Amino acid sequence: MSSTSERPAFGAAVFYRDPFAALDWLEKAFGFTRQFVVTSPDGKLCHSEMRFEDGYLMICGEWPGMPATSPASLEGKNTQSVHVQLKGGLDAHCERARAAGAKIVREPDDQFYGDRVYAACDPEGHLWSFGQTVREVSREEAEKASGLKIDGWI
Repeated sequence: MSSTSERPAFGAAVFYRDPFAALDWLEKAFGFTRQFVVTSPDGKLCHSEMRFEDGYLMICGEWPGMPATSPASLEGKNTQSVHVQLKGGLDAHCERARAAGAKIVREPDDQFYGDRVYAACDPEGHLWSFGQTVREVSREEAEKASGLKIDGWI
Protein backbone atom coordinates (compact mmCIF):
# COMPACT_ATOMS: atom_id res chain seq x y z
CA MET A 1 0.00 0.00 0.00
CA SER A 2 2.67 2.45 -1.00
CA SER A 3 0.18 5.19 -1.92
CA THR A 4 -1.14 5.54 1.64
CA SER A 5 0.60 7.39 4.43
CA GLU A 6 2.42 5.49 7.15
CA ARG A 7 0.28 3.81 9.76
CA PRO A 8 0.80 3.66 13.52
CA ALA A 9 1.59 0.28 15.10
CA PHE A 10 -2.11 -0.60 15.26
CA GLY A 11 -5.53 0.77 14.53
CA ALA A 12 -9.09 -0.43 14.86
CA ALA A 13 -11.61 -1.88 12.45
CA VAL A 14 -15.27 -1.12 13.09
CA PHE A 15 -17.99 -3.02 11.22
CA TYR A 16 -21.25 -1.40 10.13
CA ARG A 17 -24.42 -2.56 8.43
CA ASP A 18 -24.24 0.61 6.33
CA PRO A 19 -20.54 1.49 6.06
CA PHE A 20 -21.08 4.34 3.57
CA ALA A 21 -23.44 6.07 6.00
CA ALA A 22 -20.88 5.45 8.75
CA LEU A 23 -18.13 7.14 6.71
CA ASP A 24 -20.32 10.22 6.25
CA TRP A 25 -21.43 10.29 9.88
CA LEU A 26 -17.94 9.81 11.34
CA GLU A 27 -16.70 12.77 9.28
CA LYS A 28 -19.58 14.98 10.39
CA ALA A 29 -19.78 13.96 14.05
CA PHE A 30 -16.21 13.20 15.07
CA GLY A 31 -14.10 14.99 12.45
CA PHE A 32 -12.48 11.88 10.98
CA THR A 33 -11.26 12.20 7.38
CA ARG A 34 -11.36 9.57 4.65
CA GLN A 35 -7.94 8.24 3.75
CA PHE A 36 -9.24 6.01 0.98
CA VAL A 37 -12.28 3.93 0.04
CA VAL A 38 -12.24 0.77 -2.09
CA THR A 39 -15.48 -0.44 -3.66
CA SER A 40 -16.37 -3.53 -5.67
CA PRO A 41 -17.80 -3.32 -9.22
CA ASP A 42 -21.30 -3.76 -7.73
CA GLY A 43 -20.79 -0.81 -5.36
CA LYS A 44 -20.11 -2.65 -2.09
CA LEU A 45 -17.46 -1.39 0.28
CA CYS A 46 -14.38 -3.63 0.17
CA HIS A 47 -12.14 -1.58 2.45
CA SER A 48 -11.84 1.93 3.79
CA GLU A 49 -9.61 3.85 6.13
CA MET A 50 -10.17 7.08 8.00
CA ARG A 51 -7.66 9.28 9.78
CA PHE A 52 -7.81 11.29 12.95
CA GLU A 53 -4.60 13.05 13.92
CA ASP A 54 -1.96 10.29 14.06
CA GLY A 55 -4.42 7.39 14.24
CA TYR A 56 -6.36 5.46 11.66
CA LEU A 57 -9.58 3.51 11.62
CA MET A 58 -10.85 0.94 9.15
CA ILE A 59 -14.57 1.12 8.43
CA CYS A 60 -15.95 -2.15 7.14
CA GLY A 61 -19.25 -3.59 6.07
CA GLU A 62 -20.65 -6.86 7.37
CA TRP A 63 -19.93 -9.72 4.97
CA PRO A 64 -21.69 -13.06 4.60
CA GLY A 65 -19.85 -15.82 6.43
CA MET A 66 -18.20 -13.41 8.87
CA PRO A 67 -19.47 -12.88 12.42
CA ALA A 68 -21.76 -9.86 12.79
CA THR A 69 -20.19 -7.27 15.08
CA SER A 70 -22.34 -4.17 14.61
CA PRO A 71 -24.46 -3.51 17.70
CA ALA A 72 -27.33 -2.88 15.25
CA SER A 73 -27.02 -6.57 14.28
CA LEU A 74 -26.54 -7.82 17.86
CA GLU A 75 -29.62 -6.41 19.62
CA GLY A 76 -27.62 -3.37 20.74
CA LYS A 77 -24.77 -5.33 22.35
CA ASN A 78 -21.30 -3.83 22.04
CA THR A 79 -18.38 -6.13 21.38
CA GLN A 80 -15.75 -3.41 21.77
CA SER A 81 -15.22 0.31 22.17
CA VAL A 82 -12.84 2.76 20.51
CA HIS A 83 -11.11 5.48 22.55
CA VAL A 84 -9.73 8.61 20.89
CA GLN A 85 -7.35 10.91 22.77
CA LEU A 86 -7.82 14.53 21.75
CA LYS A 87 -5.17 17.21 22.03
CA GLY A 88 -7.77 19.84 22.92
CA GLY A 89 -11.35 20.99 22.52
CA LEU A 90 -13.08 18.03 24.17
CA ASP A 91 -16.25 19.89 25.14
CA ALA A 92 -16.64 21.40 21.65
CA HIS A 93 -16.02 17.93 20.18
CA CYS A 94 -18.81 16.54 22.35
CA GLU A 95 -21.20 19.27 21.20
CA ARG A 96 -20.28 18.61 17.55
CA ALA A 97 -21.03 14.91 18.03
CA ARG A 98 -24.31 15.68 19.83
CA ALA A 99 -25.38 18.04 17.02
CA ALA A 100 -24.69 15.27 14.48
CA GLY A 101 -26.98 12.89 16.35
CA ALA A 102 -24.58 11.05 18.66
CA LYS A 103 -26.22 9.71 21.80
CA ILE A 104 -24.03 11.05 24.60
CA VAL A 105 -23.98 8.27 27.19
CA ARG A 106 -21.40 9.92 29.45
CA GLU A 107 -21.24 13.70 29.62
CA PRO A 108 -17.80 15.37 29.71
CA ASP A 109 -16.33 14.99 33.16
CA ASP A 110 -12.91 15.37 34.78
CA GLN A 111 -11.33 12.09 35.89
CA PHE A 112 -9.07 11.33 38.85
CA TYR A 113 -6.18 10.51 36.50
CA GLY A 114 -6.12 13.99 34.92
CA ASP A 115 -8.21 13.52 31.77
CA ARG A 116 -11.58 14.96 30.84
CA VAL A 117 -13.68 12.27 29.11
CA TYR A 118 -17.01 11.79 27.38
CA ALA A 119 -18.61 8.77 25.70
CA ALA A 120 -21.08 8.54 22.84
CA CYS A 121 -22.91 5.97 20.73
CA ASP A 122 -23.06 6.32 16.96
CA PRO A 123 -26.23 5.63 14.93
CA GLU A 124 -25.53 1.86 14.80
CA GLY A 125 -24.77 1.69 18.54
CA HIS A 126 -20.97 1.53 18.58
CA LEU A 127 -19.55 3.03 21.76
CA TRP A 128 -16.86 5.70 21.40
CA SER A 129 -14.99 7.49 24.18
CA PHE A 130 -12.97 10.67 23.84
CA GLY A 131 -10.46 12.04 26.31
CA GLN A 132 -8.23 15.05 26.75
CA THR A 133 -5.51 15.46 29.35
CA VAL A 134 -6.37 18.56 31.35
CA ARG A 135 -3.81 18.25 34.15
CA GLU A 136 -0.80 16.16 35.06
CA VAL A 137 -1.42 13.82 37.99
CA SER A 138 1.07 11.67 39.88
CA ARG A 139 0.32 8.03 40.65
CA GLU A 140 0.08 8.93 44.33
CA GLU A 141 -2.47 11.68 43.62
CA ALA A 142 -4.53 9.32 41.45
CA GLU A 143 -4.49 6.59 44.11
CA LYS A 144 -5.51 9.04 46.82
CA ALA A 145 -8.32 10.52 44.73
CA SER A 146 -9.66 7.15 43.57
CA GLY A 147 -8.98 4.88 46.53
CA LEU A 148 -7.45 2.40 44.07
CA LYS A 149 -3.99 0.79 43.95
CA ILE A 150 -2.34 1.60 40.63
CA ASP A 151 0.63 -0.33 39.20
CA GLY A 152 2.57 0.65 36.09
CA TRP A 153 1.95 4.40 36.22
CA ILE A 154 4.37 6.13 33.88
